[in-house]
Amino acid sequence: MGSVNAGLQESIAGVREVQAFNREEESIDQFKRTNAANRDANVRAASFTSALNPVLEALGYVALGLVVVVGGLSVLRNEPLLGTEIISLGTVFAFLQYIQRFNQPITQIAVLWANIQSAVAGGERIFGLLDTEIEIEDQPNAKVMPQIQGRVEFDHVQAGYKSDQPVLKGVDFVAETGQMVAIVGPTGAGKTTIINLIPRFYDVMDGVVRIDGIDVRTVTQESLRQQIGIVLQDTFLFSDTVMNNIRYGRLGATDEEVIAAAKVVAADTFIERLPESYQTVLGERGSGLSQGQRQLIAIARVALMNPRILILDEATSSVDTRTERLIQKAFEQILKGRTSFVIAHRLSTIRNANLVMMLKDGEIIERGTHQSLLEKRGAYYDLYMSQFRREEEPEPSANGSSTETVAK
Repeated sequence: MGSVNAGLQESIAGVREVQAFNREEESIDQFKRTNAANRDANVRAASFTSALNPVLEALGYVALGLVVVVGGLSVLRNEPLLGTEIISLGTVFAFLQYIQRFNQPITQIAVLWANIQSAVAGGERIFGLLDTEIEIEDQPNAKVMPQIQGRVEFDHVQAGYKSDQPVLKGVDFVAETGQMVAIVGPTGAGKTTIINLIPRFYDVMDGVVRIDGIDVRTVTQESLRQQIGIVLQDTFLFSDTVMNNIRYGRLGATDEEVIAAAKVVAADTFIERLPESYQTVLGERGSGLSQGQRQLIAIARVALMNPRILILDEATSSVDTRTERLIQKAFEQILKGRTSFVIAHRLSTIRNANLVMMLKDGEIIERGTHQSLLEKRGAYYDLYMSQFRREEEPEPSANGSSTETVAK
């Protein structure tokens, strides 16, 4: 039944992809096969359950028959049975009652057997989940993280998701308080791994991650993460009102504070056009809103949280240029005075970064400002030119001479 539900949920959640690739028939056939397996399992279970009750009843009658025959013959012959005393008629009736009382709970168990098996199967899944080992735990003597100022240090950090396959190999850098740090590089270079280590979603294999000189492993996760804001590429919104989705950043915030946070990031413009404004109930994962609108709500949520460290993981990669400009303006407001880490494939969004780090195969191969890295004409320059080659090409003027490039 779990397989049926999982397959059904996946097909419904991915209905757009199913329709886009014209795979409705294949999806239905897959469901039929999964459902047929569930049906066969239920038929087998029903067969065993149906056979169990009559079999137990038959055994009960056989036991009654043995008592009647053996005990009756002993009474009639007035002879001891198997070396015991002579059995009386009352003893035979007593044993008949004993057998009936003994068979009664067994018969009841047979009736409940299907439910018992279902409960055992469910219990196995529940206990399997409860027995899952927690990977990241607070140390026994973990302290509360004091108010973060924002200095982040990676000291020869090695990290990975498998012990024998490190993703980061000796990453070493310092982000001073209030700086904007941009992390760029090809897919799989380790960019997301770096930002996952700051709020301690994973632990390092070697080296130390420090915030304000404090090893993040020595403080409680709650006190650490409540001072770090994260905006991801794939924004998750709850099936709740817009007000409560923004308030998720700080549950104790008043309505006025929520509205003020939305205004800071310019999200109030489209929110007020919704049918019930801030009390509009969103669909699953924010359905009904555009990708850019969902991102603005997520940014407002972080703005309400007022974190000292802000992490942006490709927050503008799925939106159009116009929406990107709106989001960039929102970021300009909430980045002031905060240490921020930005992962971006669009290099136009990180030109003002204090530090740009170019990653490749888990190592920092280049670092510096946007302009200094362009002057080096290394890997970052090649990546930049591959994105902006058209803008960098000189535009011919009316008299045929080259004009200043668009990028400049």
